[in-house]
Amino acid sequence: MQDQEIVLLYWQRKETAIQETEQKYGHYLTTLVYNILGDMEDSKESVNDTYLKAWNSIPPQKPAVLLTYLAKLARRTAIDRFRRKHREKRRASEYAISLSELEDCVPDGRGNTTEQELEGHLLAEAIGAYLKTLPEEARITFLGRYYFADSIRQVAAYYGMSEAKAKSLLYRTRIGLRAYLEQEGFEL
Repeated sequence: MQDQEIVLLYWQRKETAIQETEQKYGHYLTTLVYNILGDMEDSKESVNDTYLKAWNSIPPQKPAVLLTYLAKLARRTAIDRFRRKHREKRRASEYAISLSELEDCVPDGRGNTTEQELEGHLLAEAIGAYLKTLPEEARITFLGRYYFADSIRQVAAYYGMSEAKAKSLLYRTRIGLRAYLEQEGFEL
């Protein structure tokens, strides 16, 4: 079933929309969420929460690319669950590991003030601008690791490179990102 047809089912408030979504994107969403949480039970719950959020937000939303919309919902849901679960203890999931890799080149974006939110948006725009300057291989590898929380092995498989080359490429990209952000006036 095409995405537009699935979105139409949501707009018509037909419960088959969730079944079609699960059939078409369930595996992808589960993998994405598992890379963040590292726990299959939590991943299944997060994917189910994602379906509920999609049900509650379509309408009024009418996503042009359903997969991108669902991935954004799933990622936010998983990150929220990860933060709640790990307030009292820290566990190494791909998400936690990838965040620790970025600590040296991206300022800490925690906080709830309007100024901090604005700074977070400016930081996101700066990172997006930097990524646009990269060759496709470096950009896709960076996004796979730090947005989708894929393992080094999965990232290396994108372009059939060795894990050592993927690590090196990610390291060089982080160094470049740090230099770019400093040039743009961000304090690291």
